[in-house]
Amino acid sequence: MDKIVIGADHGGFELKNEVISHLKEKGYEVTDVGTFSADSCDYPVYARKVTDKIVSKECDKGIIICGTGIGVSMTANKVKGIRAALCHDVFSAEATRLHNDANVLTMGARVVGPGLALMIVDTFLNTEFSNESRHIRRVNMIEDD
Repeated sequence: MDKIVIGADHGGFELKNEVISHLKEKGYEVTDVGTFSADSCDYPVYARKVTDKIVSKECDKGIIICGTGIGVSMTANKVKGIRAALCHDVFSAEATRLHNDANVLTMGARVVGPGLALMIVDTFLNTEFSNESRHIRRVNMIEDD
């Protein structure tokens, strides 16, 4: 089973804790890189903590949550080797794993409720990359930049 790293800013703090509980119930090994309170903080710090764990291969996939999911997605995608996808629906979570081999899921706690967020997380983590040649080619094009 994949090792999951998760991080959030103050806007995603509560949802992060719900996702962690959900993942632990399912048997995942979870590394929580913070934040550890609802006090205002800077989302790039936590996005980088998540991406560092993936690039170093300490963890297999990451989840980053902020208010909208946008800022953490932008931050994560600046890191070589990271393919972060902002998903607010199950279809996008499935498609980004199938077609883009995304290794980081970002979400906005002010955009999705906890029930939907957990379905998105499950879909993201349970969908394998298709390994179709056209998708491999496209992922390689992303990585070559």
